[in-house]
Order: sequence, then C-alpha cells, then structure tokens
Amino acid sequence: MTTRIQAPVVRRTSLPLTEQNERDLSKIRESSSYQMALEQLSDIKIIKVKMSEAALLNAIFEAGIAAVRQKAELAGYAEIASSLSEVELKQQRGDACRRRPSWSEEE
Repeated sequence: MTTRIQAPVVRRTSLPLTEQNERDLSKIRESSSYQMALEQLSDIKIIKVKMSEAALLNAIFEAGIAAVRQKAELAGYAEIASSLSEVELKQQRGDACRRRPSWSEEE
C-alpha cells in the first residue's frame, strides 16, 4: 500500500536538500525507530507502508510544524501566566481545584 498526502495539495514546491538532509531521509526510510517517532509526531501512517518522497517530506513537515505550534502555545501560556497577578493566579488555581473533573459522572 502506498501512502499519499491525504489533504488536497494547494501548491508543490522544490525543496533544496543538503547531504545531511539526504542522510536523515535515509535513516527515516530504513529505521523503524525513526519511522515510529515520525508517525507519532506527524499522525501519519508510516510504518510498513511504501511512501512517495513527497509524502515522506510532508510527514516530516507536519511533525516539524506541530513542534513549532507546541512551542508557540507554551510561550503564549507563559506570557499569559506572567501577566496575571498572584491574587489572580491563586483565584484560578482555586477555581480549577473546585471544578468537577469531566470523568466524575462516568460509571
């Protein structure tokens, strides 16, 4: 089974690759541990499937953009937290402790 890019492609672009990039791509193609890591980071099925070069590069891009998003969110949360006073932080923590967990009604 060949894996293809799932979403509609809006634009194709050339991507310059260094020798190190080529070595890294080979590692991903040949190493199940690299494939497993990329699959987890990108949410794209990689293990035991034949992938086109474009699909593999897209998975790597998805993993990278997810990491960038996560860092940006962490920075944003830190900025919000730093803008709150100690009183506001204590109030929010208290509210969170009193809030019923979403799973409390489960049987």
